[in-house]
Amino acid sequence: MSAQVILVFVLTFVIHLVSTLSYALRIAGVRSGRIAVSFALFNVLVLVSRTSNTFQGPLLAKHVERNILSPGNSNIETELRWLVFSASLATLAGIVLIPTFQRLFTRAIHSFGESRSIPRLLLRGFSFSAFREIKKAVSLPRPANVSGFSLRRAPHKILIFNIVATALITVGVFASLYAGYLQPELRVTANNLSPVVNALSTVLLFVFIDPYLSLLTDDVVAGRETESYFRRCVVLFAGSRLLGTLLAQPLLVPAARIIRTISEVI
Repeated sequence: MSAQVILVFVLTFVIHLVSTLSYALRIAGVRSGRIAVSFALFNVLVLVSRTSNTFQGPLLAKHVERNILSPGNSNIETELRWLVFSASLATLAGIVLIPTFQRLFTRAIHSFGESRSIPRLLLRGFSFSAFREIKKAVSLPRPANVSGFSLRRAPHKILIFNIVATALITVGVFASLYAGYLQPELRVTANNLSPVVNALSTVLLFVFIDPYLSLLTDDVVAGRETESYFRRCVVLFAGSRLLGTLLAQPLLVPAARIIRTISEVI
C-alpha cells in the first residue's frame, strides 16, 4: 500500500469518525437543552469532514491514474476495499467514543455559550484545562444504554434507510474511481458519475433520516419522549451506520460496473 493510499485511508477514517461522533453531539444538545448551539458546533464537525473529503478524492484519483498509465503490482480493488474497511473501523471507533464525546460536547456547548466565539472555543480546546476535562470525560459505552430496550419501539424503517444510505455514501466515490480504472478511456465521465450512486442516499438522508432525528430531538426537549429512549435510538442509528459501511464492501464492484455501463451509454 503506497503512502498516498495510506493518507487516503486516514482521511476516510476521519470523515466517518466525525460522521459517527455527530450522534454524540445530538445527545449533548438534548442534555444541555441548547439545540441551536449544538447545531453550530455540528457545523464545525462538518467543516472538518468536508476538508478531509476535499483531499481524499484528488489523492485517490491520482493514485488510480498512475496505475492506469503504468500498471504495476498494485491491486486497485484490494486497496479500495481497505479504504472501505477504514470507514467501518472509524464507525466502530466512533461508537466506542460516543459516551466520551457526548460529555466533551456538553462542556463545549456550555463553554460556547459563555465565550460566544467558535475561534475562542477552539483555542480553549488546546489548553491544559481542556486536557484535564478530556481525562475526566473518558468513558466506555454502558450495556444499560441498550438493555431493556424494546425493539418493537425501534424505528425499523428509518434504520434500514440509514443502512442503505450509509452504504451508498461510503462506496460512491470509490466505485466511480474503480469504474474509471475498469474503463480508462471513459474515466473522466465515470469519475463524475458518483452522484448516480449517492443520489438515493441523499434522498434517504434528507427526506427521511435527518427529519426523523430532528423530530425525535424536539420530542425529547418538549418532554413527549424520554431521554433514555433517545439515547438508545442513537445507539441503534450508530449500529446501523456500522452495518452500512459493512454492506459497502459487496456493493463496491456492482456499483462500479453500473457506473461503467452508464458512462458507456450516455
